[in-house]
Amino acid sequence: MASLYTHRDSNIRKTYFLFIVFLSVVISIGWIFSYIYDSSIILWIAVIFSSVMAIISYWYSDKIVLKMHHAEPVSMQNAPELYRIVENLAITAGLPLPKIYIVHEPAPNAFATGRDPKHAVVAVTDGLLQKLNRTELEGVIAHELSHIGNRDMLVGTVAVILVGFISILADIFLRSLFYGGMRSRSRGQGQAVVMLLGIVFAILAPIAATLMRLAISRRRESLADASGALLTRYPEGLASALIKISSDTTPMRFASNTTAHLWLEDPFKGKNRTSFFHKMFLTHPPTEDRVKALRGMKV
Repeated sequence: MASLYTHRDSNIRKTYFLFIVFLSVVISIGWIFSYIYDSSIILWIAVIFSSVMAIISYWYSDKIVLKMHHAEPVSMQNAPELYRIVENLAITAGLPLPKIYIVHEPAPNAFATGRDPKHAVVAVTDGLLQKLNRTELEGVIAHELSHIGNRDMLVGTVAVILVGFISILADIFLRSLFYGGMRSRSRGQGQAVVMLLGIVFAILAPIAATLMRLAISRRRESLADASGALLTRYPEGLASALIKISSDTTPMRFASNTTAHLWLEDPFKGKNRTSFFHKMFLTHPPTEDRVKALRGMKV
């Protein structure tokens, strides 16, 4: 049990560290651009726009995602085993019973969404119900309920706000250079240095911000694995499920880069993504790393 708590606490600390780095990058970019423009109004516009868009997405995320994947609600009457598993684990986790949906996909996978535990959704594919045994299904549901309990939608929304802010600011800066409409407080040699820094930040900052958002997503997946194992007290159930899901080559019809981070396992199959470069752009940790961590736990 101690090793499980240690693993979970470690992931929480690493997530907070990534957020601190993320915020530091935002503050640095904001300072450089406000210095170049000699005005803070552009920063307020970028912050308000990206925040409003992210909040709307956060508030209606469940409806948007369910519509995108043509999910259908289920009840005790038409999916009794799934309903009982979700209900029992939700009670164990101290969470309200989420709405339960089925996505008509032959590939085994699952996701959770919703702005808070009272408005949460757990969705599973037909393939998941057909290809996993009860213990494996419990491991998957526990993982998804852990996303709800850990408030991962809130964490993801904050990350999206920061990425959106950086991207909008960088785009405005580069466009102002192109159209020659920028005014600067700097003069002479100092102006050239600040301008060069601004261009470098405008090009690299959105890439760096996206990488940090993906890193946060991977940390939250690892945290949900650990929390799910604590909930079922049987890490092997989720480990076995991950192996089955990752080795299944059935393509997903509704796979999208926009929602890839929500799924239990990366919905895009058949690609070698084990190199260091590929790992940086993954929304999920590699399956072999997740399985190793789960099998190393003692509960």
